[in-house]
Amino acid sequence: MTQPQRDRLAQRQAELLRALMADGPAPEGFDPDRLRVEAHALRAKRRRVVAMLEPEACAELDDRFVGLFDEYARTHPRADGTRARQDARAFVEWLWEVGHLDRPKRKWQGILKNLATKWNR
Repeated sequence: MTQPQRDRLAQRQAELLRALMADGPAPEGFDPDRLRVEAHALRAKRRRVVAMLEPEACAELDDRFVGLFDEYARTHPRADGTRARQDARAFVEWLWEVGHLDRPKRKWQGILKNLATKWNR
């Protein structure tokens, strides 16, 4: 395979990934309906993994989880080389940044406050 052929193949693969992972347009020669179905399936799989790894955050979102995750996934495709746990944590951090979840209070803050109160009696 020549370098121009490799470059063209890489370009076509990138177009396909954009269509599947970031709601990009269907590349030439691909059925847009089938790509939408596959993109939905891939997003659902990623969503299930995030729900398993970050159950507290997902439970707190309740009915909003699916819509918010899909919004996140469309604008934040999983970065190359990241692990599922990193991807799930990035989703939770995004929720904190945009205000859909409050950042949890650190456990040690409450423990130290209780101890300080106890010792100052």
